[in-house]
Amino acid sequence: MTYPEIRPARADEIPAVGHLVALSFLDLPQCAYLVPPLEDRLAVTADYFTMLTEHAHRYGRIDVIDDPDGGLAATAVWFDYTRDAPDPENYEENLRSMAGEYLDRFQALDVLFEKHHPHDEHLHLAFLAVHPDHQDHGLGSKLMERTHAELDTAGTPAYLEATNQNNVRLYRRHGYVDMDPFEMLLPDGTPFFRMWRAV
Repeated sequence: MTYPEIRPARADEIPAVGHLVALSFLDLPQCAYLVPPLEDRLAVTADYFTMLTEHAHRYGRIDVIDDPDGGLAATAVWFDYTRDAPDPENYEENLRSMAGEYLDRFQALDVLFEKHHPHDEHLHLAFLAVHPDHQDHGLGSKLMERTHAELDTAGTPAYLEATNQNNVRLYRRHGYVDMDPFEMLLPDGTPFFRMWRAV
């Protein structure tokens, strides 16, 4: 299949990007921790990822690859930590509203990420998501390579939290290395893996 060129996401596509992230992450143990019932997971996490994606649209970058048959096939959502940016507007109130009975789990995630986030200037690859129908076509690699080329020119490092060993191997192939500490654990023991790409 031939895919269109990578392009920036439009403001009116932010909900579609959030839904794509939630759909592609649906079966990850990290999302199962956040929203254990499968029947609730897609709706709650789509709202959550949409909120964060909207913030990235203002204070980062969002690249997408279109599905040739319509919709979005893949996306990369980056936060820019090379400059000061405010927290998402009304974050606590919005999180409380969308998370509902799962609020404590999302708050635990926030605490974990804040505790382990690096302080050096960097771009943070928050979400790299490929629609289940379009996986194994190298779309995630294409999205990374596009931004990495720009980061290398600018001399800017990148950071991410990988969700499993398959992703760790993918990111290592793209120049990311394990950080110390490497693992950070949710309250139920589900790990994320911290990785850094120097220039």
